[in-house]
Amino acid sequence: MDIIVCIRRAPTTDARIKPAADGKNYDPAGVNYDISEYDKFAIEAGILLKEKHGGTVTILTLGPSAATKEMRTAIAMGCDAAHLLVSDANHDAWATAQALAEKIKTLPHDMVLFGWNSVDNQSSATGQMVAELLGLPSVSVAVALDVADGQATVDRLAAGGNRERYSVKLPAVVTCTKGLNKPRSANMKGIMAAKKTAVPETPANAPADGVSVVKLDPPPARPEGKIVGKGAEAAVVLAKLLREEAKVI
Repeated sequence: MDIIVCIRRAPTTDARIKPAADGKNYDPAGVNYDISEYDKFAIEAGILLKEKHGGTVTILTLGPSAATKEMRTAIAMGCDAAHLLVSDANHDAWATAQALAEKIKTLPHDMVLFGWNSVDNQSSATGQMVAELLGLPSVSVAVALDVADGQATVDRLAAGGNRERYSVKLPAVVTCTKGLNKPRSANMKGIMAAKKTAVPETPANAPADGVSVVKLDPPPARPEGKIVGKGAEAAVVLAKLLREEAKVI
């Protein structure tokens, strides 16, 4: 199988994000980056398919040159190749999807995998947009995936915690979420292989964004807490404050 996994370089989930001076982006100073969390499930899914059916797993990313670090992490986990579409801009989902789809058309692909959501932009749209641009069937929020006889059987999360099962012909696009698998860590052999693997970089052919950021504001400061007393008497005061001030009871 020829498997493509599209990943995103994103701030780590414990990063302290502050607006930049222009008020439209975040300040990258002191921010650490990693593979976006849900993309790790897509990487593991690709590697498992390769181990079962043979073939290759290729990582594809739209981002700055520094994203080669995250791409080599994916190679160290067990992927085989990588392509970086270089752009320093923070593109919206539609522009990102068009750049990725244009590159995917030039690569062999039986399966194209994404994380269902990115931890920073959280559009949950890029994978489905790529599927539409490629004219491929897609299933989102996958929690089970199997391939046999040119078909993918996919269980996806549905409303109310239910599951829906779909069967789609390959090639297909699937977006992955927690519960699909347990992403592996890189081992020393993989790390050494990743250092030797070339990561070609080409300028991203991304169109203009359709969405623009007007202003980026930090969340309001949390008000200071109150100590209302001790013992049984404090319970009466607390109930009154919750009812009359907080208006939650």
